[in-house]
Amino acid sequence: MTTTATEDPQGRPGQDPQGRPAREPASTPGASGASGAALAVLPGVLTSALAWTDAHRTRFALPDDVLEPHTQVNATLKPLGELAQLGSTIRRTTAPGTPEHEVAGDLVAYAWEQMHEGALLLELLRAEPFAAYPYEIYAAFAGYGLRHEGFEALARPLTATRAWAHTEQHANRQLGLVNSERRVGVVTHTDAGGVLSRTWLGGLSEPWMFEGPSGYALTHTVFHLTDWGRMPDRVPKKIDGYLRTWLPAWADGCLESGQWDLTGELLAVAASLPGPAPVELLDAVWPVLADVQHPTGCVPETGVPAEDPSPDPYPFIDCYHSTLVTAFAAALSLRSLRQTDEQTGKRTGEQTGETTPGRERHTP
Repeated sequence: MTTTATEDPQGRPGQDPQGRPAREPASTPGASGASGAALAVLPGVLTSALAWTDAHRTRFALPDDVLEPHTQVNATLKPLGELAQLGSTIRRTTAPGTPEHEVAGDLVAYAWEQMHEGALLLELLRAEPFAAYPYEIYAAFAGYGLRHEGFEALARPLTATRAWAHTEQHANRQLGLVNSERRVGVVTHTDAGGVLSRTWLGGLSEPWMFEGPSGYALTHTVFHLTDWGRMPDRVPKKIDGYLRTWLPAWADGCLESGQWDLTGELLAVAASLPGPAPVELLDAVWPVLADVQHPTGCVPETGVPAEDPSPDPYPFIDCYHSTLVTAFAAALSLRSLRQTDEQTGKRTGEQTGETTPGRERHTP
């Protein structure tokens, strides 16, 4: 995987091939990043991405014929399910009373309303008892505390069938189903550890074999394993070390090729690791993604960022997911960096004997 050159094809330093300012490659572990660079841009990135999403919430609305066989799930139910999933994580990750916390909660409530408080998902489950996606969408709400008694009453016997336990799917998708079962609160149909070992990430695949599909499989393996960043301690030590070593190179390759959506997912993975935040990586990559973000808050999935100043520089389908992912990754990164700062400050205070201002130090 190569890094971006600092000269353009005509030999002019300081520009990339598209004429934009050249960037430094993402830092490697142990390198000294521009301390605080991520924290300087993250609050604005999060606020702006959520504002765009909120302003476009009606674009997530389900059509009247959503239950008809011809309706495209990926263009209707999938975006709304992603709004619920990422919105609920942002709500849990941000501080109560902040605008971001409130907007994220409003977006989840809107998604639940579109699902008719779960009744629509029950109809989907009745129509397609063999399909996993209604259950997975429902689990996003159930993990947030929104439940439908009728849906769960039907789902219980269905998820106890042999067919459910033997649904043929990729390992990372099966891990997602296990996490959905955990969220709903039922016994999982298989062991998560065994499924993890069969994923691209769980096998610690050769890092130079990383490409688009394996990248998305990797990120979703981490999301399902950690319940979308809520439980970093579920990441095994060997996978944590592998990711900390290779995420900088993968992120740099995504930046170089304009894969903004996958860049955002890799940043969310970096912020979902146990222990201290990978500060050098976050400081190197977040300012670049912040520059890609349009003034309205949206982020394109791929390609050269638009310079069009209009409110909608990209088609909705080409930016809604990357914008949601950017907000999701920003919320997780802020949490991870602030926790690291708090822990570092606490350790420093313990070493120097300093105490929190306004409190006495009591000696036993």
